[in-house]
Amino acid sequence: MRATTQLKPTDDWHKVCHIDQLIPGMGIVARVNGRQLAIFKTEQGIFALDNVDPFCRAAVLSRGIVGDLNGRLVVASPMYKQHFCLRTGLCVEDDTVSVQSWRIRQDPDGMLYARPHLALEVGPYAVA
Repeated sequence: MRATTQLKPTDDWHKVCHIDQLIPGMGIVARVNGRQLAIFKTEQGIFALDNVDPFCRAAVLSRGIVGDLNGRLVVASPMYKQHFCLRTGLCVEDDTVSVQSWRIRQDPDGMLYARPHLALEVGPYAVA
């Protein structure tokens, strides 16, 4: 991930963690405004979703398995095994269900910041 411009205090970005705290291919949890975010570092970039699985309502997505499913980068929920697209938050098996996806930015010092994707930024084939 390339470093971005300095963030202003008025931006709606929230400090999450340092890039060095992420483990490739695995998820971690960070708390932002009372919400749990599941953050994943992959070869394709860094992605964040709400951590709560909407099918079982447990905060478990950060413990899921990251992989590729028919060309989509996904995390498989450890509970009922639904797959959620890391770019959009959409459930692959049921496109009427999704979790909030978050944009991630990195400052020059390696600190990561997150903010929810806006509706116009996310679609079935959106690129984070």
